[in-house]
Amino acid sequence: MAQYSVLDARNNLSRLIADARSGEDVVITNRGVPVVKVVPVGRPDVVMNGPAIVEWLQANPLPARRSPEELDARIAEERESWE
Repeated sequence: MAQYSVLDARNNLSRLIADARSGEDVVITNRGVPVVKVVPVGRPDVVMNGPAIVEWLQANPLPARRSPEELDARIAEERESWE
């Protein structure tokens, strides 16, 4: 959760909005006491920041590369199973 003082929030409003839109919790504090939470209106955008992309890739690894011959063999196996 990102926390910003009122002064920091005022000076970094665009960043706070971007963080909130990407799904990060953003809290604004007054003299160290949390007073406001910034949240997006409606559903969050699909746009992801760097850490969110890394987290998604770790949870959804890219498939291993296969040669054209391996792909052709796999396609042939699938077609044979239909009959």
